[in-house]
Amino acid sequence: MKVPVSWLSEHVDIPAGTTVEELDEAFVRLGFEVEEVLRPPVTTGPLVVGRVLEIEELTGFKKPIRYCQVEVGEDAPRGIVCGARNFAVDDLVVVALPGAVLPGDFAIAARTTYDHVSDGMICSVRELGIGEDHAGILVLGRDGSTPGTPAAGVLGLDDVVFDLEVTPDRGYAMSLRGIARDLAGALGVDWRDPAALTPPAWSGEPGWAVEVADPARCDRFSMVAMEGLDATAPSPWALRRRLAQCGIRSISLAVDVTNFVMLELGQPMHAFDRDTVTGPITVRRAAAGERLTTLDGVDRALTDDDLLIADGSGPIGLAGVMGGASTEIGEGTTAVLLEAAHWEPAGIGRGVRRHKLPSEAAKRFERGTDPDVTVVALARAAALLAQHGGAAQVVGAPVDLDVRGPRPVIALDAGRPGRIAGVEYPPSQVVEVLQAIGATVEGDGQQLQVTPPSWRGDLTDPADLVEEVVRYLGFDEIPSVLPTAPPGRGLTERQRRRRSIGRALADAGYVEAPSYPFVGEAQLDALGMPVDDARRTLITLRNPLSEEAPAMRTTLLPGLLATLARNLARGQRDVAVFEHGAVFPGGPRTQAPVPGVDRRPDDDVLAALLGAVPEQPWHVGVVLAGNLEPRGWWGPGRPGIWADAVQAAHTVAAAAGVELTVRAGERAPWHPGRCAELLVGDGDGDGDGARVVGYAGELHPRVCAALDLPARTCAMELDVDALPAAPVAVGPHVSTFPPVLVDLALVVPDAVPAAEVEAALREGAGELLEVLRLFDVYTGAPVPAGSRSLAYALTLRAPDRTLTGEEANAARDAALALAVARTGAVLRG
Repeated sequence: MKVPVSWLSEHVDIPAGTTVEELDEAFVRLGFEVEEVLRPPVTTGPLVVGRVLEIEELTGFKKPIRYCQVEVGEDAPRGIVCGARNFAVDDLVVVALPGAVLPGDFAIAARTTYDHVSDGMICSVRELGIGEDHAGILVLGRDGSTPGTPAAGVLGLDDVVFDLEVTPDRGYAMSLRGIARDLAGALGVDWRDPAALTPPAWSGEPGWAVEVADPARCDRFSMVAMEGLDATAPSPWALRRRLAQCGIRSISLAVDVTNFVMLELGQPMHAFDRDTVTGPITVRRAAAGERLTTLDGVDRALTDDDLLIADGSGPIGLAGVMGGASTEIGEGTTAVLLEAAHWEPAGIGRGVRRHKLPSEAAKRFERGTDPDVTVVALARAAALLAQHGGAAQVVGAPVDLDVRGPRPVIALDAGRPGRIAGVEYPPSQVVEVLQAIGATVEGDGQQLQVTPPSWRGDLTDPADLVEEVVRYLGFDEIPSVLPTAPPGRGLTERQRRRRSIGRALADAGYVEAPSYPFVGEAQLDALGMPVDDARRTLITLRNPLSEEAPAMRTTLLPGLLATLARNLARGQRDVAVFEHGAVFPGGPRTQAPVPGVDRRPDDDVLAALLGAVPEQPWHVGVVLAGNLEPRGWWGPGRPGIWADAVQAAHTVAAAAGVELTVRAGERAPWHPGRCAELLVGDGDGDGDGARVVGYAGELHPRVCAALDLPARTCAMELDVDALPAAPVAVGPHVSTFPPVLVDLALVVPDAVPAAEVEAALREGAGELLEVLRLFDVYTGAPVPAGSRSLAYALTLRAPDRTLTGEEANAARDAALALAVARTGAVLRG
């Protein structure tokens, strides 16, 4: 909302000497964010109002030229050459005299042109830096200023405009009336309500027949009829200047007047060409198949949720959003119907989003307008049209259909604002503030009965009144008190584990890349998930940020793979990223109750609320593509493979203080033959009785193609919350006796997992085995086809003695024998 200080000063007695900075501070204290302070363009030198006395048409040139005699408050008029033709004798114009410098460092001097001396310049809006119109010069009308008057005040060149950000719950502040009321309270000065006028005593039959078929969506509808309008009459400069300062383009007198009243009172209106309206007007919902061509020329399909203003021919306006093209005011319009109504805000908001049709009127209606000012706004607009639109006058009585019920009464403890804010507010001060915002307050002592004003539809609960009291008296008056941290607390075990996992992956070379926790069916389709996959059971949001991703994620992979694709598209070739965060598995759940805000929910309500919240297990995922180790003079680099994704899982498990078991698995979106299943809770490595906590490996080629990812892209996802608690760490025993180092190379079939071989060796070696490490994998001659050679390094040591050769050989032979028996391994010669 743009607020010119000069317009604001007409309604608020701003103390003399108040600076722009002080006004800025007052707006901030009231809760308005000052987006920008707009200052007028700089113009120096003589810039005055002039009256055109004579116009001489010059001929013999390539374009029409005029030589004008202009009175500028001096003894003799000045002769000025001008090519514009949109002014006439007796018009008031703006004249830049020699010595003036206009915006853009445009200096004015007397010069000879078209065989005449031009002693100044008649200015256009663009030349003055106050608009973009350059089709003609700026005409100020014929009355209102004396020739020779400095033009800066007339043009608003000494004015300042505040651009305020108004929160959606404060629709009253989308008008000069609402801003003036708040500012007057903040400055402690008087103000004048522009809505405090008495409409004329119009008489006769109602100007038109009107019916409201949906009073729940429109509880007040007002209308007046006018005749004798000169639709071609220009809007006065003062009105156009105010509209321009507020960021609204001048269109025509009727439209400009309705926009002016909307800015002043906060009540949007619409003007219909009365001669194009057929039959009674009805406010109703759209029927199936109905269409409406709006003022922007777009033919729109309507739904049964659209609220319409209709006549005998059908829809003539989308209520509260935009009028129809069939009843638009044109140059030949002489009779109009002015409409002002109070619409249900939520319905207007739905219509704006559905038709993608934002407007200044809808911006106010969806925030809530004052239903008490509909007739006042019509009277104000009718008076302006009668003043500037020729012989325009109201005919007949106004239509005013009002089905509103009584305003709610809110019970408030006068001590509650002070208890919540931590500031002592006397009850008398609380009452004074509530009355200042327009509320009616009854009751004595601490218990108050508060009736909010008609323009504050957002005030529905005691908490709203508390906020108003604190805001009005100043948020900056609330003391900043740091709470005392209770001793003996810190991060929980779960928080420490999550942080350790993030640090471990970052140390391993992965970059954290958080993403939005939203997903859509198309993303799950791209991952090749079957229709019965549990991850397809989604929790859908009622108000999603994007229709393409309307649900909460059940896996981290869509966000991680989108991040990978984005980095690859921007030239990155070696990418390894991770994310850890909550996922939201769907499924049946109870409906959450909606507690009131007047008191704390009891234990049963809190339990029901928590019971309706879906589970949110904490997952960690990684994706990698390209080289994991960069190329350089030392070599060509090493690409990331499925084993690196498995190693990332081991890194996570180590940071969590647990061990993982790995076995072959199958799950979308991984390649069936290159997918590892990650398990916990199994000591012998065979997978029996273990719990699956994640998967790692190489993505399926079809998934890589669908997401435009390089072949052999790898990924891992693991449920951190499913990992068991880490055992208490015990320091290792440091033996003083020397180890025995033994190497074993075993040939095993390709189908046998290395984890099974390792488990057999570990069990067979017994207590003397200290370290077991796989250090080589080999395929090719002389190893038979379909098999591979696994070479292990065994470190044997006894805690209380030096091992003999016989003891070491016995442990090695026992390990070999158990591996041969379980896996069919053969000792490689």
